[in-house]
Amino acid sequence: MQKSIQNDDWTIEIYPKSKLLDLNLKEVWRYRDLIALFVRRDFVAVYKQTIFGPLWFFIQPILTTIMFMVVFGGIAKMSTDGMPKALFYLSGIVLWNYFSTALSRTSTTFVNNKGVFGKVYFPRMATPISLIVSKLLTFGVQFGLFLVVFAYFYFFTEAPIRPNAMVLFVPVLIIITAGLALGLGLIITSLTTKYRDFTFLLAFAIQLGMYATPIIYPASSVSGKMKMIIMANPMSPIIETFRYAFLGVGNFSWVALAYSTIVMIVLIFIGVITFNKVEKNFMDTV
Repeated sequence: MQKSIQNDDWTIEIYPKSKLLDLNLKEVWRYRDLIALFVRRDFVAVYKQTIFGPLWFFIQPILTTIMFMVVFGGIAKMSTDGMPKALFYLSGIVLWNYFSTALSRTSTTFVNNKGVFGKVYFPRMATPISLIVSKLLTFGVQFGLFLVVFAYFYFFTEAPIRPNAMVLFVPVLIIITAGLALGLGLIITSLTTKYRDFTFLLAFAIQLGMYATPIIYPASSVSGKMKMIIMANPMSPIIETFRYAFLGVGNFSWVALAYSTIVMIVLIFIGVITFNKVEKNFMDTV
């Protein structure tokens, strides 16, 4: 009897994880259909019972841009490096929205999915990955809005817009942004299984982080130690490079981009370790 069991061809084999730094991408790929279902659920369900539905993908960045134009561009008279206010603010909002929403959702992976994790087996890493992908779809919609506004000012106005070859580097900027959100989200979701305070701290940190990122102002408008603090934010070089690619303004630097990439790699490294460690016994504490 024991021999026949050993000779069976199993379709799925589940092993206890012994390595903390183990993405187990082969198993994640095997569950790609489940990831696709998670992506669809997250993308469709968000605005399913709302009046405006998917229009909220456009309404949110438009209203935010208008508010920035009135408060920071009109009242505070903050510089936009000579660019049209709507285009300048929107170029920062679309990337920051992707980072902040992806981070917020991945940071609650264990807490929000404890019911599913406690009943059904699948690679837990599939959940945060699906959230990153679903928010990437949202980013795609809002990026399309940015391209429409960009085309209007480029072709129908005399705004000094100077797009360049760095536009081809934009997919890399998106990947770095996704990596930063994923790595930091894995760390925070691992910590929130024991310390729920991080949920409240994260909401505050995201709001504060927006002002520490050159979204409502150009990095060229600050100098000295303040500029060093702002550029220490790994999202700052990404926003500045994005603006440089499409608008021709911004502090573009390969060194700064390399810094953001290194921070992303370190965060993913730490995030995977903490996620895999907490995954083994989080049901006892969540």
